Amino acid sequence: MSRKYEALIVVDTKGKEQSIKDFQDGISKELEAEGAKLSKTEQLGKKTFAYNARKLEGAHYLHYNFEAEPAAIDKIKAKLALNSDIYMQYYQRVN
Repeated sequence: MSRKYEALIVVDTKGKEQSIKDFQDGISKELEAEGAKLSKTEQLGKKTFAYNARKLEGAHYLHYNFEAEPAAIDKIKAKLALNSDIYMQYYQRVN
């Protein structure tokens, strides 16, 4: 039974040649590879952190709305955790 989710993914682009659009498309492909059906993707822009965490002053925030099986969320988290450019990821079920 598919459920609706939203994801907030924070991407560290410091010193990277890729554009944020390339990061967004790559993450979208990873979500779709695990069976997620994307309904909306959005760039929330670059935000500055309140303090320098891991020597990082700020990062780009990406927001995704999608539908997936509950078991797919753990697979997506594990797969994206291997990407060193992803600073943080947060998933929430939407009613």
